[in-house]
Amino acid sequence: MTVSIHPTAIVDPKVNLGENVEIGPYCVIGADVTLGDRVRLMSHVVIDGHTTLGADCEVHPFAVLGHPPQHTRYAGEASTLEIGHHCVIREHVTMHPGTAIDSMTTRVGSHGLFLVASHVAHDCVVGDHVIFANNASLGGHAKIGNHVMMGGFATVQQWCRVGDHAMVASQTAVDSDVIPFAIAVGNRACLTGINVIGLSRRGFGEETVASLRRLYREVFRGTGVFRDRLAAARAAYEGNEEASQIFDFIDAAGRNGVCQAAGPQGT
Repeated sequence: MTVSIHPTAIVDPKVNLGENVEIGPYCVIGADVTLGDRVRLMSHVVIDGHTTLGADCEVHPFAVLGHPPQHTRYAGEASTLEIGHHCVIREHVTMHPGTAIDSMTTRVGSHGLFLVASHVAHDCVVGDHVIFANNASLGGHAKIGNHVMMGGFATVQQWCRVGDHAMVASQTAVDSDVIPFAIAVGNRACLTGINVIGLSRRGFGEETVASLRRLYREVFRGTGVFRDRLAAARAAYEGNEEASQIFDFIDAAGRNGVCQAAGPQGT
């Protein structure tokens, strides 16, 4: 096992290091940290608390991972921050562990790209293959699906969810759940349609995308009561895998409800 630690770095002797880890100048690593194989910390990185960083992650200067959560009821409990493999964490990113008022754990998936000053708060769950642009931020207890794109300065309120393959536009404030495959825009966020470009890039076929667009128009842009439109769509799209994912997501909506379109008409 080869580990490279710069002489200016402060690394607790109890830290658990994988093979071929690189720790650059002026990093500070706490006793309860685990770094997977080939993790690279550039310089001035601080990792503390019960934090696990998976293999092949790359962390840039001034990122702070695992410091106490920003919550008045946090009482020093040994909560955890778990980060998957192959994540790129850029400058000034912050990620906090969980708290006793929720799951005690913050979980971040694999293959994530977290750009400058993005933030993952306590007790959040973040999926795989996400992109957080500069200053994108999550409030506590938020749940972000796989392949989600968060634009610059986008924010997600506490306890809200963003479904798989959704896009949250730049400077958008999300205060209700964003369904899978959709685009959310605005302050406060409203749905504007299906994430057609993102789905195409990920290999979704034209027929699937067209079906999702029809479903979106019928449920979120139609006339009448939302409950009735949703019931009609369940019957019409029975057996459709992507539609079922949307229906399941809506059924699991919590205290913030489901993000709606800006008006009854659209394309």
